Amino acid sequence: MSVPRIVVKVFLYQITPQIWRRFSVPASFTFLQLNDALQDAMGWENKHPHEFRHGSGKNLKDVIGPVGLADQVPKGGEFQDETKVTLADFIGKKRLPMRMLYRYDFAEDWLHEIVLEKKEESEETGPIMIDGARACPPEDFGGAFQYMEALTGQIGWYRGEYDPEAFDIKEVIFGGKKRNPKKRKLL
Repeated sequence: MSVPRIVVKVFLYQITPQIWRRFSVPASFTFLQLNDALQDAMGWENKHPHEFRHGSGKNLKDVIGPVGLADQVPKGGEFQDETKVTLADFIGKKRLPMRMLYRYDFAEDWLHEIVLEKKEESEETGPIMIDGARACPPEDFGGAFQYMEALTGQIGWYRGEYDPEAFDIKEVIFGGKKRNPKKRKLL
């Protein structure tokens, strides 16, 4: 039986050359499930808060995220619980592609652009990795500015071996990492 799916492209802001991933998920996925797929695709450890922001033009005041962030929505913005909003609900009858912002680790402020590119059908029921380029920055590295300084040799890599060009699509395992529910709960 064929399942409606959404092809998602995500890339990190403020980093060149670009670090990006393309994958597809069922349209029935909630934004919490999209967060989990994003974390796996990018290589993040899902140990920091996150939010999805959307709106008109550069005015991204509306937030979809964990309930504990509801009080941090900018003035004039609306909040939606990520466990209750599906991609199908969010897209509705709007045309694709659609863009939104994904913010991860509010201290380091890793900003990602998400493009909901197109709809497709498949018999797969989980996320499917399609393509990508370059290694995700190490967790807790200090944000895009510090990462770019390390990339250009102004500071050294702070832990172990890291190859910024390394990306192997076969190493992406969706749902393969243990989630950290203690960090996720913000109530």
